[in-house]
Amino acid sequence: MTRTRVHTDEAPAAIGPYSQAIRCGDQLFCSGQVALDARTGEFHAGTAAEEAERCLANLGAVLAAGGSSFAQVLRCTVFLVDMADFAAVNEVYARYFTSDTPPSRACVAVAQLPKGARVEIDCIATCS
Repeated sequence: MTRTRVHTDEAPAAIGPYSQAIRCGDQLFCSGQVALDARTGEFHAGTAAEEAERCLANLGAVLAAGGSSFAQVLRCTVFLVDMADFAAVNEVYARYFTSDTPPSRACVAVAQLPKGARVEIDCIATCS
């Protein structure tokens, strides 16, 4: 199978040696998103809910560029610096995954995230 790099200017450019996503066959492997502004690349610190909103908006842009959508997400991983933010992030997350079959998910507490972020979210999806 051919691996294809997915890139969109509607999401932040990668801040390291990785792609926003890789499409392989009918699957899309999206890199983690933190609360970076898509146009400037600046980090926008905020509450965990505010950061999750921006993470998911960025992820949505990458999904669209790869020929997918939130409805086609199979698996997500949510990384939190503080598990006390779980409920607030979950509330935002639930607005993006509204189908009767939401994706499988892991939520992991981490010591630190890039740019001082409180939240990072990645996913794997199918493509049309």
